[in-house]
Amino acid sequence: MPVPASKRSRPTMLDVAKMSGVSYQTVSRVINNHPYVSEDTRKRVQAAIDELGYRPSKAAINLRAKSSKIVAIILYGGWLYGPNQIALNVEMAAKTSGFDVILSNITETQKQLTEALEHVKDWSVDGIVLILPAHGAAQIDIQSIRGDIPIVQIDSHTTTGLPSINFSDAQGARLLMEHLIELGHRSFCEISGPLNWQGAQIRHETILKVCKEHGLEAPVHVEGNWATPSGYQATRRLLEQGHEFTAILAGNDKMALGAYRALHQAGLSVPDDVSVVGFDDIPEAAYFTPPLTTVRQNYIEMGNAGFEYLLQIMDEPIIDSYQQLVAPKLIIRESTASR
Repeated sequence: MPVPASKRSRPTMLDVAKMSGVSYQTVSRVINNHPYVSEDTRKRVQAAIDELGYRPSKAAINLRAKSSKIVAIILYGGWLYGPNQIALNVEMAAKTSGFDVILSNITETQKQLTEALEHVKDWSVDGIVLILPAHGAAQIDIQSIRGDIPIVQIDSHTTTGLPSINFSDAQGARLLMEHLIELGHRSFCEISGPLNWQGAQIRHETILKVCKEHGLEAPVHVEGNWATPSGYQATRRLLEQGHEFTAILAGNDKMALGAYRALHQAGLSVPDDVSVVGFDDIPEAAYFTPPLTTVRQNYIEMGNAGFEYLLQIMDEPIIDSYQQLVAPKLIIRESTASR
């Protein structure tokens, strides 16, 4: 977490934001005379600046003077709902603050990541947001490639030393497991996402941990690929192999939809015979038959928090790095029932 103001040698824009009760982005807009700030908010921020005695550092002033007003997003997994939504919300937050955005989609996290980092450097961007949910990037010396360009990782396999914003995947998986256990379920199967993805690995490990805590056997586990057909194929395989379970934990909502189809074909009812849960709360999840119990991930909050953190580093390069976790929310619908 950020270092408390009392331990810093001078107040920062983050301190101004906390005192005035606004976001860091709003403070940045006031200081930079951005037009889209109400007069009341501008006065409140200025009052906090005066009370704290905040003064931008010379380094920050020089950085703003040289600003290109361009940030880059490097995105792996843009074909999937979650990473795509994060990138979209980072872009919206950046544009609201007057920045243009360069989006670089990559399909592997080694050679293409290096090329993307080199490419955005040529554009003299003010900052970089990395959205790299799959493992592999840690093998690249990101810090040596990006030079002194501020960088924030979002929903990424964390590279040591880089600021990061992540979903609390462990909390989300625990919420689903505790919900099913409270309903009386004792035998589970898990259709996880690819375990080379950070979120999938954390959720899988958490499910095993919760089962152990409750003295339950580990779920039968099949690794999917996030797509609807993989949820369908995994469920058919589990049924054909004769596994007995009363609940399916799907790694995302799309695989849960595939599980629905396989269960229906086998003459099984959701939730009367098998309860099913997903992850993400895609817009369609509320309209499945039956509506899906899932974990909602707040992509708007994630995008805003990621860009706000990047702004902090762009304005005040000496700010201490930290990891921020965005809390999930359990959404209970009709796909789960008591045993």
